[in-house]
Amino acid sequence: MRQANIDANIVKKMLKEALAEALHEERELFHELFLEVLEDFALGEAIREGLETGRTTRDRVFSVLEGQS
Repeated sequence: MRQANIDANIVKKMLKEALAEALHEERELFHELFLEVLEDFALGEAIREGLETGRTTRDRVFSVLEGQS
């Protein structure tokens, strides 16, 4: 099997162009993906914070979720 000698700078440039094109053409897909990542990060942070605080009741949780602090 033959190996092609490709300049690293050319590969880097081609990869950048491909990524820019994908971002432009699939903007909504990347937007949704980014939102999912942010939600996952926020959930992880909430879990870590919850592990450091005391326990609460189910009623208190639902009260907060329903906006009745």
